[in-house]
Amino acid sequence: MKKDTNYLNAIEPSIREARKRRGAEVLINSFVLEPKYINLGAGKKYLLKTYGCQGNLADSEKIAGILEMMGYEETNDELNADFVLFNTCAIRENAEERVFGEIGRFEKFRKRNPKMLIGICGCMPQEERTVNKIKQTFPHINIVFGTHNITDLPKFIYNALIEQAKTMEVLSIEGHIYEDVPVKRDHPAKAWVNIMYGCDEFCTYCIVPYTRGKERSRRPEAIIKEVKELIEQGYVEVTLLGQNVNAYGNDLKDIEYTFADLLKDLNKLPIKRIRFTTSHPRDLDDKTIDAMALGGNIMPHLHLPVQSGNNRVLKAMNRKYTREDYLEKIKKLKEKVPGISITTDIIVAFPGETEEEFQDTLTLVEEVEYEGAYTFIYSPREGTPAATYENLLTDEEKHNRLNRLNELINEGFLKGRLRFENQIVEVLVDGPSKNNPNMMTGYTPHNMLVNFEAPDAKVGEFLNVKIIKAFSWHLLGEVVK
Repeated sequence: MKKDTNYLNAIEPSIREARKRRGAEVLINSFVLEPKYINLGAGKKYLLKTYGCQGNLADSEKIAGILEMMGYEETNDELNADFVLFNTCAIRENAEERVFGEIGRFEKFRKRNPKMLIGICGCMPQEERTVNKIKQTFPHINIVFGTHNITDLPKFIYNALIEQAKTMEVLSIEGHIYEDVPVKRDHPAKAWVNIMYGCDEFCTYCIVPYTRGKERSRRPEAIIKEVKELIEQGYVEVTLLGQNVNAYGNDLKDIEYTFADLLKDLNKLPIKRIRFTTSHPRDLDDKTIDAMALGGNIMPHLHLPVQSGNNRVLKAMNRKYTREDYLEKIKKLKEKVPGISITTDIIVAFPGETEEEFQDTLTLVEEVEYEGAYTFIYSPREGTPAATYENLLTDEEKHNRLNRLNELINEGFLKGRLRFENQIVEVLVDGPSKNNPNMMTGYTPHNMLVNFEAPDAKVGEFLNVKIIKAFSWHLLGEVVK
């Protein structure tokens, strides 16, 4: 790994190292805060800005937990924060540009508050080009680290405050597991629970296997223990997290225990709702579908990214399934879990995608009848195979395809919500609507957003709500006494 003398014992990322899968043993470590770091943040405030997926949100809850164990207090005051940390995502280029814009803005704040520490972590620092840009353009950043060493944050802050030294420590490794990390959860009733880390799929467009390391599963007893503790604390909904939850347990060599087994065990616990994300179609097997069919606290919603409806494009993406495979699994899901809501991710304008191949995506969307989707124009990520593929489409053609796809997707959104009109559904209250503070919001078992009037409703409470009107993006309801 390369070293930079501008930082204290700097370790920079290496895509070459990150590509390797050596089969090294995954260590399970327990987090312990060393005495010299306790109260290091006493009297100081932190501001944490998070970008990206649910995994990043869960990481930020751990970061906040560590900081508050050190004595820091959270603040939203940008000018007077003592420590500002950007937890970043590397999936799309436009997300990275937003982060850099924000970091540049905070450089001005630092001129007014010279004692402010600024850090960047997450997936972006795992990229070589990002680190190079940080060194060249943002010398005011004090702390740079990646996805594998969140638990070393106290050391980095110590270096900055006590040693007056900048830290860059980005590990290009397969990764380990840390238990007993303190967590400051953002929601009083809903919780993220990591069941595994990393990804071994190596889709040709995706940087995640290089930024997050290999797939590594937490022990089932650790997961079940965490969920039981959450139940005792009053949490009513848990979302299981992994880059590919369907691969959970494949790396556990001493036991035969799959994602389906985990769902069955969690199904026995007295918690109202179990959700999970994200699923990879290749690894979605009959056992998992049967586990979902148990119902109970396993919610009738599945996010199953398809990315494309054309077999040649899927092969070029290294998705390892065909259109036919995907549709067969959709058929089984709908048979085994009647009324299930299915959502997805789709990439348009992948390098080499023809109009005819794009049409295959449109026909698949029509057949599946998705009730939600994240749709994107392909964004090349340096270091991935697809970044070297030739893309002859103009920006106008790319946006045209995206718009056509979204028009079709939105029809499915509305159709999926119309089925709930005049139905009474159970809604978990989230809080006031961001667009209308006079309305409350919450989610159904099918993960659909509902707006309703209930000024006395409490966050985390379950209410029966009659749906009076369906819209493409939400449902409008009234509370049934």
